[in-house]
Amino acid sequence: MNKRRPDGSAGDADYGAIGERYTSYRQPEPRIARLIEAALGDARTVVNVGAGAGSYETAERAVTPVEPSAVMRAQRPPGLPAAVDAVAERLPFEDGAFDAAMATFSVHQWGDFRAGLREMRRVARGPVLLLTADPALVRNFWLYAYAPLVLDTEARRYPAVADLADALGGLVDVTPVPIPFDCVDGFNEAYYGRPERLLDPGARQANSAWSFVDAATRERYAEALRAAVATGEWDERYGELRHRPFYEGSLVLVRGLPG
Repeated sequence: MNKRRPDGSAGDADYGAIGERYTSYRQPEPRIARLIEAALGDARTVVNVGAGAGSYETAERAVTPVEPSAVMRAQRPPGLPAAVDAVAERLPFEDGAFDAAMATFSVHQWGDFRAGLREMRRVARGPVLLLTADPALVRNFWLYAYAPLVLDTEARRYPAVADLADALGGLVDVTPVPIPFDCVDGFNEAYYGRPERLLDPGARQANSAWSFVDAATRERYAEALRAAVATGEWDERYGELRHRPFYEGSLVLVRGLPG
């Protein structure tokens, strides 16, 4: 059962506390958006669950956003539809109300991801899309050398891909998502070749896993990374990433089709 906070947040992260500057750092990345659009196919009506400020929504489709956090709903641009105040586990729609359903960077924050996916499957006649991370790959990212508890948190929160597939049922395919060097959606791995960006407190705040680590530990991790960048240690260990146009990390697109 989700416990809703004062701003309406219903997942494990408190977006009333961490979400105020979210859109300054988390913009939809066009190259990732194209993969989502292709996976949605010819779906005209789409429910976006855990819609946040509206990343990866498009005016080309009739999107119904669902977002429990008032702070996040308030950051939605004027051109996007207002979000329905509801949680994934209890979607206020009839069976088969939409051609498709999607959730980007939100399934790991739900109180009961299986219940949420059942609801998405219930209300969607066609594909259910999840932009998420494979927890088995999360700790492979270089940030683990500097902020291990942050990525331990990420790995713990994200459901295993096999469990997502099991909960979705039907036919499921999983596609690795290449992350471009200049990715504008500032999740941790988006800065794979730009470690300096994670020295910005706002960039870290826009990644909810950092909020599960106490303030003193967060600052200690930031100082360790700052020193590694300043001394050239980071470049000695990982500098070749500055020249990679794309990075394949833990980001995946999971698509479930009715069986």
